[in-house]
Amino acid sequence: MKSQSESRRDFLKTAATGSLAALALPTFIPAHAFGANDRIRVAVLGVNGRGQDHIAGFSKLPNVEVVTLCDADNVVSAKRAAEFEQKYGRKVQTQQDLRKVFDDKNIDAVSIAMPNHWHALATIWACQAGKDVYVEKPGSHTFSEGRKMIDAAAKYNRIVQHGVQLRSSTAIQEAIKHLRDGLIGKVYMARGLVFKWRPDIGNQGTSSVPEGLSWDLWQGPAKAREFSKNYVHYNWHWFWDYGNGDIGNQGIHETDLCMWGLDVGFPEEISSSGGKFLWNDCKETPETLTSVYKYPKEGKVIQFEVRPWMTNMEDGVQVGNIFYGDKGYMVINGYNDYKTFLGRDRTPGPAGHAGGDHYLNFIEAVRARDKSKLNGPVETAHLSSGIAHLGNVAYRLGRTLKFDPKKEQFIGDSEANAMLNRKYRAPYVIPSQV
Repeated sequence: MKSQSESRRDFLKTAATGSLAALALPTFIPAHAFGANDRIRVAVLGVNGRGQDHIAGFSKLPNVEVVTLCDADNVVSAKRAAEFEQKYGRKVQTQQDLRKVFDDKNIDAVSIAMPNHWHALATIWACQAGKDVYVEKPGSHTFSEGRKMIDAAAKYNRIVQHGVQLRSSTAIQEAIKHLRDGLIGKVYMARGLVFKWRPDIGNQGTSSVPEGLSWDLWQGPAKAREFSKNYVHYNWHWFWDYGNGDIGNQGIHETDLCMWGLDVGFPEEISSSGGKFLWNDCKETPETLTSVYKYPKEGKVIQFEVRPWMTNMEDGVQVGNIFYGDKGYMVINGYNDYKTFLGRDRTPGPAGHAGGDHYLNFIEAVRARDKSKLNGPVETAHLSSGIAHLGNVAYRLGRTLKFDPKKEQFIGDSEANAMLNRKYRAPYVIPSQV
């Protein structure tokens, strides 16, 4: 297996000629430079779930200091602050309003793990405030937000890393190199698979807002709703105002890898079907979803499938990807593992298992003021999130859609185009010009 440095060089070479380059990466002009020994001060926004990993991931890095924890729920942030002090032996500041974090000149970077509907606006506000950004997947909540994120990163000269950790795995980088080098022949199809346990969540109705929670801040850009325990703190994933279903949750890692492996951008034809077949609960998003993305000019196709347990695995894959070529196929299970099978006899070919540190990769790019060092630049947020949004639009409209990748618009379908964006609730508004 290649060394990490060799794999990274190979990855950067392939990325430069692939779908990221098609998005016209903006020229990066440093606003300031960090010295090699300067401490980078990080604030984590959203600390109930995934944000806990952000805290741990940045805290273990040399000369990086987590200084602020921000959450719309003061009860959650107080709990995390107490845990932080016990684990690291020092106090950490807490904030409820992310705008106060952006106003803090002592904070260099923010790490965003808030619900999906906040990701793009928080990223844009952070860029405008001169902060570098690590943002969880999906980068955007609607398709058009991804392009606004790219614009903001370019305009304000910010380093923006998308939380697709598998791009920092040296094993997956090596796997992509095998696909580019023709190990399994002409690669014509990629499948993304997400089979996770998603139980009945019932329906808890509306209730009073719990003490410590700013319901206004939690909802942010989304339209105002009455408070419900149906949303807070995890099941918001299954409601269109806040989440994007599992294709826009866990699935972003796999949509990202499908596009990376096939070396494609946005598709020209999208169809999706599925629904709720197990639980009579209050989820709005489908439990089971199959989306097909076609690339007629390239002769390639992406198939993406979400289904809940109980279910079978596919060649051992529960969450991952399968790539198909005319000489064999490749199985990627999880984030750091790949196997290949060659010929009609499925003879085992090259395989690998190795991880990487996506947080460290972000910090390295921040220190160098060089976005080319990023394994998951902001453009990946638009690509991998955007294709998931296209699949959801096709599902919600119940028809096959034609798409123009250059104009980033559906062809002859005003109803579908209206779903590429959303209405924002003041003052939490993404402006037409960032």
